Amino acid sequence: MTKSTFDIAVFPGDGIGVEVTPITLELVKAACEKYGVECNFTNLEAGAAYYKEHGVALPEDSMATAKASDAILLACMGMPSIRYPDGREIAPQLELRETLDLYAGVRPVKTLKGLPLPLADKRGHELDFVLIRESTEGLFASRNRFEKEGDEVAKDTQVITRKGSERLFNFAFKMGQRRKQLGYSGAVTCVDKANVLGSFFFFRQIFDQVAQNYTDVEANHIYVDAAALQLVRQPWMFDVMVTENMFGDILSDLGAGLMGGMGMAPSADIGDDHAVFQPCHGSAPDIMGQGKANPSAMFLSAAMMLDWLGDKFDNQGAVKAAQDITKAVEAAYESGEILPFEFGGTSGTQAIYDAVFAKLKQLQNNSITC
Repeated sequence: MTKSTFDIAVFPGDGIGVEVTPITLELVKAACEKYGVECNFTNLEAGAAYYKEHGVALPEDSMATAKASDAILLACMGMPSIRYPDGREIAPQLELRETLDLYAGVRPVKTLKGLPLPLADKRGHELDFVLIRESTEGLFASRNRFEKEGDEVAKDTQVITRKGSERLFNFAFKMGQRRKQLGYSGAVTCVDKANVLGSFFFFRQIFDQVAQNYTDVEANHIYVDAAALQLVRQPWMFDVMVTENMFGDILSDLGAGLMGGMGMAPSADIGDDHAVFQPCHGSAPDIMGQGKANPSAMFLSAAMMLDWLGDKFDNQGAVKAAQDITKAVEAAYESGEILPFEFGGTSGTQAIYDAVFAKLKQLQNNSITC
Protein backbone atom coordinates (compact mmCIF):
# COMPACT_ATOMS: atom_id res chain seq x y z
CA MET A 1 0.00 0.00 0.00
CA THR A 2 1.37 3.39 -1.02
CA LYS A 3 1.00 6.34 1.34
CA SER A 4 2.24 9.94 1.35
CA THR A 5 0.68 11.07 4.64
CA PHE A 6 1.76 9.38 7.85
CA ASP A 7 0.30 9.46 11.34
CA ILE A 8 3.14 9.51 13.87
CA ALA A 9 2.68 8.91 17.59
CA VAL A 10 5.20 10.97 19.55
CA PHE A 11 6.31 10.32 23.13
CA PRO A 12 8.51 13.19 24.40
CA GLY A 13 8.74 11.32 27.70
CA ASP A 14 10.94 12.56 30.52
CA GLY A 15 13.95 14.78 31.14
CA ILE A 16 15.69 16.00 28.00
CA GLY A 17 13.06 14.25 25.88
CA VAL A 18 10.88 17.34 25.96
CA GLU A 19 13.86 19.38 24.71
CA VAL A 20 15.00 17.25 21.76
CA THR A 21 11.54 16.27 20.51
CA PRO A 22 10.11 19.60 19.18
CA ILE A 23 13.19 20.42 17.10
CA THR A 24 13.27 16.88 15.72
CA LEU A 25 9.69 17.24 14.48
CA GLU A 26 10.64 20.55 12.83
CA LEU A 27 13.58 18.88 11.10
CA VAL A 28 11.41 15.99 9.88
CA LYS A 29 8.80 18.38 8.48
CA ALA A 30 11.46 20.40 6.67
CA ALA A 31 13.08 17.30 5.18
CA CYS A 32 9.77 15.82 4.05
CA GLU A 33 8.31 18.98 2.53
CA LYS A 34 10.53 18.81 -0.52
CA TYR A 35 9.25 15.34 -1.42
CA GLY A 36 5.55 15.91 -0.82
CA VAL A 37 5.55 13.73 2.30
CA GLU A 38 3.35 14.83 5.20
CA CYS A 39 3.66 13.72 8.81
CA ASN A 40 0.84 14.27 11.28
CA PHE A 41 2.34 14.21 14.79
CA THR A 42 0.32 13.42 17.92
CA ASN A 43 2.07 14.03 21.24
CA LEU A 44 1.24 11.37 23.84
CA GLU A 45 1.78 11.21 27.59
CA ALA A 46 3.73 8.45 29.30
CA GLY A 47 6.80 8.05 31.45
CA ALA A 48 8.11 8.52 34.95
CA ALA A 49 6.70 12.00 35.54
CA TYR A 50 3.28 10.82 34.37
CA TYR A 51 3.51 7.79 36.65
CA LYS A 52 4.41 9.98 39.63
CA GLU A 53 1.29 12.06 39.08
CA HIS A 54 -1.20 9.43 37.93
CA GLY A 55 0.12 6.08 39.16
CA VAL A 56 0.24 4.73 35.59
CA ALA A 57 3.31 4.80 33.35
CA LEU A 58 1.62 4.24 30.00
CA PRO A 59 -2.08 5.19 29.88
CA GLU A 60 -4.42 3.08 27.78
CA ASP A 61 -5.40 5.93 25.45
CA SER A 62 -1.73 6.63 24.66
CA MET A 63 -1.17 2.95 23.89
CA ALA A 64 -4.27 2.85 21.69
CA THR A 65 -3.18 5.89 19.70
CA ALA A 66 0.32 4.49 19.30
CA LYS A 67 -1.05 1.17 18.12
CA ALA A 68 -3.20 2.89 15.49
CA SER A 69 -0.36 5.05 14.16
CA ASP A 70 1.93 4.37 11.21
CA ALA A 71 5.05 4.71 13.37
CA ILE A 72 6.08 5.73 16.87
CA LEU A 73 8.81 8.28 17.68
CA LEU A 74 9.94 8.13 21.30
CA ALA A 75 12.50 10.39 22.96
CA CYS A 76 13.34 8.93 26.38
CA MET A 77 11.49 7.72 29.45
CA GLY A 78 12.35 7.08 33.05
CA MET A 79 13.94 8.96 35.95
CA PRO A 80 16.29 7.28 38.46
CA SER A 81 14.45 8.96 41.33
CA ILE A 82 11.01 7.62 40.29
CA ARG A 83 10.56 3.85 40.56
CA TYR A 84 8.00 1.11 40.94
CA PRO A 85 7.52 -0.26 44.48
CA ASP A 86 9.81 -3.23 43.67
CA GLY A 87 12.69 -0.87 42.79
CA ARG A 88 12.55 -1.08 39.00
CA GLU A 89 12.73 2.12 36.97
CA ILE A 90 9.73 3.28 34.97
CA ALA A 91 10.17 1.95 31.42
CA PRO A 92 7.06 2.23 29.21
CA GLN A 93 9.26 1.65 26.17
CA LEU A 94 9.53 -1.98 27.26
CA GLU A 95 5.74 -2.20 27.44
CA LEU A 96 5.53 -0.87 23.89
CA ARG A 97 7.99 -3.52 22.69
CA GLU A 98 6.07 -6.32 24.37
CA THR A 99 2.54 -5.16 23.53
CA LEU A 100 3.33 -4.36 19.88
CA ASP A 101 5.61 -7.42 19.51
CA LEU A 102 8.64 -5.41 18.42
CA TYR A 103 11.09 -8.27 18.32
CA ALA A 104 14.01 -6.77 16.35
CA GLY A 105 15.98 -4.06 18.11
CA VAL A 106 18.14 -2.39 15.47
CA ARG A 107 21.18 -0.55 16.82
CA PRO A 108 23.36 0.99 14.09
CA VAL A 109 26.98 1.77 14.92
CA LYS A 110 28.28 4.38 12.50
CA THR A 111 31.02 6.83 13.38
CA LEU A 112 30.92 10.41 12.11
CA LYS A 113 33.81 12.52 10.88
CA GLY A 114 34.69 15.57 12.95
CA LEU A 115 34.27 13.89 16.34
CA PRO A 116 36.95 12.77 18.83
CA LEU A 117 36.56 9.00 19.02
CA PRO A 118 37.98 6.47 21.51
CA LEU A 119 39.91 4.14 19.19
CA ALA A 120 43.31 5.26 17.92
CA ASP A 121 43.25 2.99 14.85
CA LYS A 122 41.90 4.96 11.88
CA ARG A 123 39.60 2.05 11.07
CA GLY A 124 37.83 2.85 14.33
CA HIS A 125 36.86 6.20 12.81
CA GLU A 126 35.17 4.54 9.83
CA LEU A 127 32.84 2.07 11.53
CA ASP A 128 29.52 1.14 9.95
CA PHE A 129 27.87 -2.00 11.27
CA VAL A 130 24.57 -3.00 12.89
CA LEU A 131 23.68 -4.88 16.06
CA ILE A 132 20.25 -6.53 16.16
CA ARG A 133 18.89 -7.27 19.60
CA GLU A 134 15.97 -9.60 20.27
CA SER A 135 13.57 -7.35 22.18
CA THR A 136 10.75 -9.52 23.55
CA GLU A 137 12.41 -12.59 25.11
CA GLY A 138 15.72 -13.50 26.69
CA LEU A 139 16.46 -12.56 30.27
CA PHE A 140 14.15 -9.54 30.05
CA ALA A 141 11.17 -11.88 29.63
CA SER A 142 10.95 -12.38 33.39
CA ARG A 143 11.14 -8.71 34.38
CA ASN A 144 7.53 -8.69 35.64
CA ARG A 145 7.59 -12.11 37.27
CA PHE A 146 10.89 -12.67 38.99
CA GLU A 147 10.88 -15.07 41.93
CA LYS A 148 12.11 -14.24 45.39
CA GLU A 149 12.53 -16.69 48.23
CA GLY A 150 12.51 -14.60 51.38
CA ASP A 151 15.66 -12.55 51.75
CA GLU A 152 17.94 -15.32 50.53
CA VAL A 153 17.30 -15.98 46.83
CA ALA A 154 16.03 -14.04 43.79
CA LYS A 155 15.53 -15.68 40.38
CA ASP A 156 15.04 -14.34 36.86
CA THR A 157 14.42 -16.89 34.12
CA GLN A 158 15.67 -16.56 30.56
CA VAL A 159 13.21 -17.46 27.82
CA ILE A 160 14.36 -18.44 24.31
CA THR A 161 11.68 -19.73 21.90
CA ARG A 162 11.92 -21.16 18.41
CA LYS A 163 9.36 -18.68 17.09
CA GLY A 164 11.15 -15.69 18.59
CA SER A 165 14.55 -16.85 17.42
CA GLU A 166 13.51 -17.78 13.88
CA ARG A 167 11.89 -14.43 13.15
CA LEU A 168 14.87 -12.61 14.68
CA PHE A 169 17.38 -14.51 12.54
CA ASN A 170 15.28 -14.10 9.39
CA PHE A 171 15.28 -10.36 10.04
CA ALA A 172 19.06 -10.38 10.54
CA PHE A 173 19.81 -12.37 7.39
CA LYS A 174 17.51 -10.19 5.29
CA MET A 175 19.38 -7.17 6.59
CA GLY A 176 22.61 -8.91 5.70
CA GLN A 177 21.33 -9.41 2.15
CA ARG A 178 20.36 -5.73 1.86
CA ARG A 179 23.70 -4.55 3.19
CA LYS A 180 25.55 -6.89 0.84
CA GLN A 181 23.69 -5.29 -2.08
CA LEU A 182 24.91 -1.90 -0.84
CA GLY A 183 28.54 -3.02 -0.85
CA TYR A 184 28.99 -4.18 2.74
CA SER A 185 30.08 -7.71 3.57
CA GLY A 186 26.59 -8.57 4.80
CA ALA A 187 28.03 -11.24 7.11
CA VAL A 188 25.75 -12.14 10.04
CA THR A 189 27.34 -13.07 13.37
CA CYS A 190 25.35 -14.80 16.11
CA VAL A 191 26.46 -13.66 19.59
CA ASP A 192 25.65 -16.13 22.38
CA LYS A 193 27.01 -18.08 25.35
CA ALA A 194 26.33 -21.54 23.94
CA ASN A 195 29.39 -23.01 25.67
CA VAL A 196 27.78 -22.53 29.10
CA LEU A 197 23.98 -22.23 28.87
CA GLY A 198 21.69 -24.72 27.14
CA SER A 199 19.24 -21.97 26.18
CA PHE A 200 21.99 -20.32 24.12
CA PHE A 201 22.97 -23.65 22.53
CA PHE A 202 19.31 -23.89 21.44
CA PHE A 203 19.56 -20.29 20.19
CA ARG A 204 22.67 -21.15 18.15
CA GLN A 205 21.11 -24.31 16.68
CA ILE A 206 18.16 -22.29 15.39
CA PHE A 207 20.57 -19.72 13.93
CA ASP A 208 22.35 -22.45 11.98
CA GLN A 209 19.05 -23.85 10.73
CA VAL A 210 17.83 -20.44 9.51
CA ALA A 211 21.22 -19.73 7.93
CA GLN A 212 20.65 -22.63 5.54
CA ASN A 213 17.95 -20.53 3.85
CA TYR A 214 20.40 -17.71 3.16
CA THR A 215 23.35 -19.37 1.46
CA ASP A 216 24.30 -16.05 -0.17
CA VAL A 217 25.11 -14.55 3.25
CA GLU A 218 28.10 -15.52 5.38
CA ALA A 219 27.07 -16.84 8.83
CA ASN A 220 29.37 -16.75 11.86
CA HIS A 221 29.32 -17.41 15.62
CA ILE A 222 31.04 -15.70 18.53
CA TYR A 223 30.67 -15.97 22.31
CA VAL A 224 29.52 -12.78 23.97
CA ASP A 225 32.69 -12.30 26.02
CA ALA A 226 34.80 -12.61 22.88
CA ALA A 227 32.43 -10.23 21.08
CA ALA A 228 32.95 -7.61 23.81
CA LEU A 229 36.71 -7.99 23.41
CA GLN A 230 36.60 -7.70 19.61
CA LEU A 231 34.26 -4.69 19.72
CA VAL A 232 37.11 -2.84 21.42
CA ARG A 233 40.01 -4.52 19.63
CA GLN A 234 38.73 -4.68 16.03
CA PRO A 235 35.03 -3.76 15.69
CA TRP A 236 35.41 -3.39 11.92
CA MET A 237 35.35 -7.20 11.70
CA PHE A 238 31.55 -7.14 12.19
CA ASP A 239 28.76 -6.20 9.78
CA VAL A 240 25.48 -7.57 11.21
CA MET A 241 25.52 -8.86 14.79
CA VAL A 242 22.46 -10.61 16.22
CA THR A 243 21.94 -11.57 19.85
CA GLU A 244 19.66 -12.06 22.85
CA ASN A 245 17.92 -9.22 24.69
CA MET A 246 20.26 -8.66 27.66
CA PHE A 247 23.45 -9.19 25.67
CA GLY A 248 22.12 -6.78 23.05
CA ASP A 249 21.34 -4.19 25.71
CA ILE A 250 24.93 -4.28 26.96
CA LEU A 251 26.76 -4.57 23.64
CA SER A 252 24.72 -1.80 22.01
CA ASP A 253 25.97 0.60 24.69
CA LEU A 254 29.51 -0.50 23.91
CA GLY A 255 28.73 0.29 20.28
CA ALA A 256 27.47 3.72 21.30
CA GLY A 257 30.77 4.25 23.09
CA LEU A 258 32.63 3.55 19.84
CA MET A 259 30.58 6.35 18.27
CA GLY A 260 31.56 8.72 21.05
CA GLY A 261 28.55 8.44 23.32
CA MET A 262 24.86 7.80 23.71
CA GLY A 263 24.01 11.18 22.23
CA MET A 264 25.11 9.87 18.82
CA ALA A 265 23.32 6.50 18.94
CA PRO A 266 19.92 6.03 17.22
CA SER A 267 17.79 2.90 17.40
CA ALA A 268 14.64 1.18 16.24
CA ASP A 269 12.49 -1.60 17.63
CA ILE A 270 10.69 -3.26 14.74
CA GLY A 271 7.96 -5.86 14.48
CA ASP A 272 5.88 -7.18 11.63
CA ASP A 273 3.24 -4.44 11.94
CA HIS A 274 4.64 -1.69 14.18
CA ALA A 275 7.90 0.08 14.94
CA VAL A 276 9.27 2.44 17.59
CA PHE A 277 12.21 4.75 16.90
CA GLN A 278 14.18 6.32 19.71
CA PRO A 279 17.65 7.53 20.67
CA CYS A 280 19.60 5.17 22.89
CA HIS A 281 20.26 7.81 25.54
CA GLY A 282 18.22 8.19 28.69
CA SER A 283 16.40 11.16 30.19
CA ALA A 284 19.66 12.70 31.53
CA PRO A 285 18.18 14.48 34.56
CA ASP A 286 21.62 15.95 35.36
CA ILE A 287 21.47 18.26 32.32
CA MET A 288 17.75 18.68 31.70
CA GLY A 289 16.59 22.26 31.32
CA GLN A 290 20.13 23.52 30.67
CA GLY A 291 20.10 23.44 26.87
CA LYS A 292 23.02 21.00 26.82
CA ALA A 293 21.23 17.95 25.41
CA ASN A 294 22.62 16.51 22.19
CA PRO A 295 19.69 15.93 19.78
CA SER A 296 21.75 14.07 17.17
CA ALA A 297 20.60 10.57 18.14
CA MET A 298 17.00 11.75 18.05
CA PHE A 299 17.52 13.24 14.58
CA LEU A 300 19.07 9.99 13.32
CA SER A 301 16.29 7.90 14.90
CA ALA A 302 13.74 10.03 13.05
CA ALA A 303 15.67 9.38 9.84
CA MET A 304 15.46 5.64 10.52
CA MET A 305 11.71 6.08 10.99
CA LEU A 306 11.29 7.81 7.64
CA ASP A 307 13.36 5.14 5.90
CA TRP A 308 11.23 2.39 7.45
CA LEU A 309 8.00 4.18 6.50
CA GLY A 310 9.24 4.68 2.96
CA ASP A 311 10.08 1.00 2.61
CA LYS A 312 6.86 -0.23 4.21
CA PHE A 313 4.54 2.08 2.30
CA ASP A 314 6.47 2.27 -0.98
CA ASN A 315 7.27 5.98 -0.70
CA GLN A 316 10.66 6.92 -2.08
CA GLY A 317 10.14 10.49 -0.95
CA ALA A 318 10.24 9.38 2.68
CA VAL A 319 13.40 7.37 1.97
CA LYS A 320 15.05 10.41 0.38
CA ALA A 321 14.00 12.64 3.29
CA ALA A 322 15.63 10.12 5.64
CA GLN A 323 18.83 10.21 3.59
CA ASP A 324 18.81 14.01 3.64
CA ILE A 325 18.56 14.16 7.44
CA THR A 326 21.37 11.64 7.85
CA LYS A 327 23.61 13.50 5.39
CA ALA A 328 22.83 16.81 7.10
CA VAL A 329 23.86 15.44 10.51
CA GLU A 330 27.06 14.00 9.03
CA ALA A 331 27.87 17.25 7.21
CA ALA A 332 27.28 19.38 10.30
CA TYR A 333 29.81 17.38 12.31
CA GLU A 334 32.32 17.04 9.50
CA SER A 335 32.34 20.84 9.13
CA GLY A 336 33.81 21.16 12.62
CA GLU A 337 31.27 23.83 13.48
CA ILE A 338 29.70 21.91 16.38
CA LEU A 339 30.92 19.76 19.25
CA PRO A 340 28.46 18.56 21.93
CA PHE A 341 29.13 18.94 25.63
CA GLU A 342 29.75 15.21 26.14
CA PHE A 343 32.74 15.50 23.79
CA GLY A 344 34.14 18.42 25.73
CA GLY A 345 32.60 21.01 23.42
CA THR A 346 30.18 23.86 24.00
CA SER A 347 27.49 23.18 21.39
CA GLY A 348 24.07 22.92 22.99
CA THR A 349 20.75 21.66 21.74
CA GLN A 350 19.82 24.73 19.70
CA ALA A 351 23.28 25.16 18.20
CA ILE A 352 23.34 21.57 16.97
CA TYR A 353 19.84 21.90 15.54
CA ASP A 354 20.74 25.15 13.77
CA ALA A 355 23.84 23.59 12.21
CA VAL A 356 22.01 20.46 11.04
CA PHE A 357 19.03 22.44 9.74
CA ALA A 358 21.36 24.74 7.78
CA LYS A 359 23.09 21.74 6.21
CA LEU A 360 19.73 20.20 5.36
CA LYS A 361 18.55 23.30 3.51
CA GLN A 362 21.91 23.64 1.77
CA LEU A 363 21.81 20.00 0.72
CA GLN A 364 18.24 20.20 -0.59
CA ASN A 365 18.77 23.51 -2.39
CA ASN A 366 21.94 22.21 -4.05
CA SER A 367 20.14 19.08 -5.21
CA ILE A 368 17.42 21.22 -6.74
CA THR A 369 19.89 23.24 -8.81
CA CYS A 370 21.98 20.30 -9.99
